[in-house]
Amino acid sequence: SLKLQDGLAPQTWVTQSFIAKSIVLNQWQVVTFDFLNDPFTNQDPNSINPTLRNDFNRVLIQVNGENNTDMVVAYIDDFMYDGTVASDPVYDQLVWSDEFNTDGNVNTLNWHQQSQMPGWFAGEAMHYTNRPVNSYVSNGALKIVAKKETYTANGQTKNYTSARLNSKFAFQYGKVEIRAKMAAGVGTLPALWMLGKNIDEAGAWWTLQGFGSLVWPACGEIDIVEHWGNNLNFVQSAIHTPSSFGGTVNLGGQTIANATTGFHTYVLNWSPQKMVFSVDGQVHYTYNPIVKDSQTWPFNSEQYILMNVAIIPGVTSAFSSATMEVDYVRVYQSEATAVLPEKSPKALVCFPNPAGDVFHIEIGGQGTQSVPVHIHSMDGRLVKTSAHQIEEGWISITGIESLPKGLYWVSFEVNGKTSFVKMVK
Repeated sequence: SLKLQDGLAPQTWVTQSFIAKSIVLNQWQVVTFDFLNDPFTNQDPNSINPTLRNDFNRVLIQVNGENNTDMVVAYIDDFMYDGTVASDPVYDQLVWSDEFNTDGNVNTLNWHQQSQMPGWFAGEAMHYTNRPVNSYVSNGALKIVAKKETYTANGQTKNYTSARLNSKFAFQYGKVEIRAKMAAGVGTLPALWMLGKNIDEAGAWWTLQGFGSLVWPACGEIDIVEHWGNNLNFVQSAIHTPSSFGGTVNLGGQTIANATTGFHTYVLNWSPQKMVFSVDGQVHYTYNPIVKDSQTWPFNSEQYILMNVAIIPGVTSAFSSATMEVDYVRVYQSEATAVLPEKSPKALVCFPNPAGDVFHIEIGGQGTQSVPVHIHSMDGRLVKTSAHQIEEGWISITGIESLPKGLYWVSFEVNGKTSFVKMVK
């Protein structure tokens, strides 16, 4: 057998991948191990495909049984490696987006307006709100508005307000493309960025859904772009991890024209090997640590997108308001994947199943509450979003007849909690 291992791990075999092959005794033979095409075994069944891993640094050849007691004499004439390495994945399948084409309030099927301040933010002078004056859609773009006004919330009074949006979509690996115009003014800090879905942070969407398990920076933070108002037109990307956070050294940026008066396309390419940041196709930073572990690379799990405009110390007294505009947010992957339930879905009454042109789900509750609904195919592709009123404890999802025959996950949100049912079409 040939084994790929992390030689720095205390127990190197725990996370190894290997290929075992039969040989013929007492004759020379060529044995080839191909992790791209041969059947392989992951010692840890939760490990990802070995061709996608970057922690292997040791090759081990074993020519006896796994019990290590067989008495074997083996002769190895040559060991050759053909130089094949995994190429960078191509992320060209759109799996999630918001085009901001409908004027009015922010789409709550896609975004959570986080209004409870995280405790680890230092020195920020504003409150985030879920009010339309701080975040709304008009003329084909999302507007996030920082305003000078006295506002009391969470037991504190501050002199500025703004908005901070969390995506209700999380993913692992892919390309994020955001076309945006930065907010202007000394003291403003607009940002397009990402956090681990597993962050334990007061008021964050995924924490409210029960996924919070790690505090910052153990969850990992990816700053796709930040722009400081006192450094006009310089845009920066950065990585925050347990090995480097706060005043991180893992960063890079570039100066662009009219960052606050024109739209630019900000892109993150996130693969298992590295992260590449660019603006309008011009790369300015690549993060690719040699050693990838929990200290340098806490990016082996899903992240979600955040957008906000912060007000930081040094804001001028003349400041009154500033707006960041976002034309669209798009996420691409090499395969259509999306958020599917990580636990067994709650047993709920639904009919007819198989569904025809309508699908009814008993969810309880009364009144006219609007319930956001997402339907995903089993390969993870988001195929339908809608919102439906509760009527005598039921919601009725229409438009099912347009879906191809197959098995689907239907997710819906009631009182901040998400539930899932399977639907057959």
